[in-house]
Amino acid sequence: MKLTSQFLVSVAAYISLATPGIAVDRQPNVLFIVCDDLNTHVSTSGYPHISTPAFDHLAAEGLTFRRAYCQYPVCGPSRASFLHGLYPQSTGILDNKSDIRNVRPGTVSMPQRFKESGYWTGAVGKVFHNSGADPGEVAWHEVLRFENDEMPQVTPIRKKFEAEHGSVDHGKARRLWRQKYATIAKQTRGQQPGYGPSGLQDDQHKDGRNARQIASWLDKKAYGEKPFFMACGIQKPHVPFLAPDKYFDMYPPASLKFKPALSEFWQQTPRIAMVKRYEGFGFKFGVENDSLRREYMQAYHACISFIDAQIGLVFDALKRTGRWDDTIVVLTSDHGYQLGEHFMWGKVTLFEVCDRVPLVIRVPETSTTVQTTAGSSSEGLVELVDLFPTLAELCSMTPPDDLQGRSLVPMLSDLSHTGKPFAYTVVSRGQELGKAIRTGRWRYTKWPGGEELYDLQDDPTEQKNFANSKQHADTVKAMRAHLVQVEAVAVAELR
Repeated sequence: MKLTSQFLVSVAAYISLATPGIAVDRQPNVLFIVCDDLNTHVSTSGYPHISTPAFDHLAAEGLTFRRAYCQYPVCGPSRASFLHGLYPQSTGILDNKSDIRNVRPGTVSMPQRFKESGYWTGAVGKVFHNSGADPGEVAWHEVLRFENDEMPQVTPIRKKFEAEHGSVDHGKARRLWRQKYATIAKQTRGQQPGYGPSGLQDDQHKDGRNARQIASWLDKKAYGEKPFFMACGIQKPHVPFLAPDKYFDMYPPASLKFKPALSEFWQQTPRIAMVKRYEGFGFKFGVENDSLRREYMQAYHACISFIDAQIGLVFDALKRTGRWDDTIVVLTSDHGYQLGEHFMWGKVTLFEVCDRVPLVIRVPETSTTVQTTAGSSSEGLVELVDLFPTLAELCSMTPPDDLQGRSLVPMLSDLSHTGKPFAYTVVSRGQELGKAIRTGRWRYTKWPGGEELYDLQDDPTEQKNFANSKQHADTVKAMRAHLVQVEAVAVAELR
């Protein structure tokens, strides 16, 4: 392909947000909070139907990015991407089973670089996708994962089962118990998915324990005299949608607001854009089951308010220990989640609700020479892949030289900065990829055998596909060319 001067200028604009290096007397601390499967149903993303005071509090003191996007709408590939500052096609991680240490040996992760740079590093919960993919002591001084306590309704059933079959932790009884557990109640169904009030208190949930462990590290000054990088992996609202009962009480199903999906949508859009996860939720394609949708939405919202309360405890601990004003806080999610939009449920799609994520960053006044403006927001395009180089710059660290994300520091210091010209997200369909780019106005997707084009300015819920419209032929042509430009940056040969 011939690289024209215009092409090279466009690529340069895409990859470059650079500013002069930041000079500071000392390195700031970092608290990195990543939620699991959290979409934009939070107040900071303009969703008015849910209470998220901790998100609000951070936004009131930091910068909210209203158009932040994941690079792959599945946990493992997304986390591999933003934790290594590389696009999914470059990490080689396009599923939940692969390990970047096998696919791309020697790739340095964000926490590893912090540890190598003299930071105390600690993680709780789900930061890397699972314990098998976690780099362990290479990246962390301490890393912990917790489990929920047993739900009260399960205990008598388990005891009766063990009286007949023996301990559920061993042998044949363990396998039989797994089968029986999923049939006990809707709360025990796991990824089918389970949902409902747990009967537990906040501190009996793994996310309650995650938050309290971070608070304990702060209270006990586990980091000693070093600056710290603490990662808090919040597991909810990932399925099963379980939370303490009081959070369900906040959202009576009849009060929930949503627009019914339109079956006509799929007459104009490639079927390859859909996934059949709705079947696991108990829905039939093209049929709006209002009561069941309300039940799941209530549970999802309950999980969000629950984790917001746990995040609030972490913020309280930062303030109590005097670390609020020298700690950079990043609060985000690995990807979004569909709750019946276009009849789709779960993840693995390229719709806005699945790819756009909450992102709030607070850089306090005393931590670096760049600070965020309290209560500010940006409509500029940003990507999760940008977080690694951003934190490296803010903390005066030398980042790995192969990072593909670009520092957001210019946007932190200049609210008029428009961000990237494109945001790029991919998702697998068999052995091929669907590839989406977003501009300030448009979302274009190239599928094997089909295309999508939506006007996000006039049609933010993506109801009208203009890909085959003669009126928008020039836009489609331009977006195809932009996609080629973006892929020139996002695809790198595996080492």
